[in-house]
Order: sequence, then structure tokens, then C-alpha cells
Amino acid sequence: MTRFFVQPEDLQQDFLVLTGENAQHAKVLRLKNGEEVLVCDGQGKECLCTVSDVSAGQISLVVKHTQTSQTEAAVRVSVYMAFAKGEKLEHVIQKATELGAWEIIAFPSGRCVSRPDEKSLKKKLERWQKIAASAAEQSGRGVIPQVLTVPSYKAALERAAQADVKLFFYENERATTLRMALEKGSYQTVSLMTGPEGGFEPAEVDLASEAGLQVCTLGKRILRCETAPLCALSAVMYDSGEF
Repeated sequence: MTRFFVQPEDLQQDFLVLTGENAQHAKVLRLKNGEEVLVCDGQGKECLCTVSDVSAGQISLVVKHTQTSQTEAAVRVSVYMAFAKGEKLEHVIQKATELGAWEIIAFPSGRCVSRPDEKSLKKKLERWQKIAASAAEQSGRGVIPQVLTVPSYKAALERAAQADVKLFFYENERATTLRMALEKGSYQTVSLMTGPEGGFEPAEVDLASEAGLQVCTLGKRILRCETAPLCALSAVMYDSGEF
């Protein structure tokens, strides 16, 4: 079923009007009177609606039923990825959204090649959020993950440490596997932290451990920076019963 995202305040009524990009999308889909669509607020609430009128620049809808989205994961997973070159972070945002991530947080670390300044970061965040919104619509989600940045590596650690399970992936770790880390008990929130192209510096690994994150490995092979977070996210979703 076709899905549209609107502002939360737009769902507080019995009738809705799609305008702007939503109306253009509806026109491309050639929606007709009587067809049903889902309208979501991006925060987990959705309405089943019937098209009542198709006009130039807007589509009128009648709300039939309102419910909590049934497509969201029971566990909230925060993906922390160090700034990466090119479009690698964009790829992770899109795929992590499809896989069910609750939020995606980008942060700087010692070996980051990409270090966007404040001006460029503002534009990137706008683009990244649009990518998340598009992926959420395409994959049938009821929540649009927030794409955020933090100003420092320390700030990323402090934020990630608040989850029930906080995992830090390091290619030189040998003792603790992801499977072992997830077997320690039940959880509702998870943070996954992965590094840039050059990996984490040893001192950064020590800081992560001191902050309470569990340092673990994703296996014998070294994964690319855009592969590691998606691999870890998929494993958590499997472990929590989503697959």
C-alpha cells in the first residue's frame, strides 16, 4: 500500500490534504478517488485513509482508522558510524533505515579522512535526513530514523554508553565475539559503534572500554567501514527476533 509521511500535527484530524512533494508523488502514482493509502507521522503513528478528491496540487483524504505502526522493531538500535569518505555514510543511512535502525549518529575519530565543517555539515544533515525519509517510505516503516552528528569522539562514547547493550567493534579484538556480547541478557536498546576507513586508534579502544562499551569482533575478516555497521545491525535484528 502506498505510504506518505506528513508532520505529526497533520494527523490530529479526520481529513487530510497532501500537498507539495506528497501531492506530486500521488499524481505520479495516478491515485484515484476511493483508493486507500497509509499516512504516517514518522514517529510510529499511521492512518489508513481513502482518497476523496484529486485536484491540481493537492490530494484530499478521509481518515478511516488510526493505529500504531506494526512494522517497527521491538528493539531500538542506534548506529554510530565515524565520518567516512564519499557517499559511504549515505549508503549506511539508507540500508540501516531499511533494516530497522532507530537512529544513525555520525561522529569524528582520530583516523577520519572526512571532517566536514559546520557549514557543509548542515547541508549534509539535510540530505542525510531526506535519504532516511525516502528509505523509510520505501521499506514500509512507521518511523523515520533521526540522523544526527555529535561534535567529538568522547561525546559519541557518552551517548552510546546509555544503551542497555553498547557494542564497540574493533578489528584487532579476538576474545569477545558479537554473539557472545548479545548472550549476556535481554535488552531493549542497543548502540553499535564502528570506525572510519583506517579503523580506531588503540587509545580510542581503551577509552571506549573505560566508558563501558563492550569491545568485540565481527569475525576473522576485516570489513569495510560501510559494511561493518550493517553487518552488526543485521545480527542484532536477527538475535532480537526481527528476522
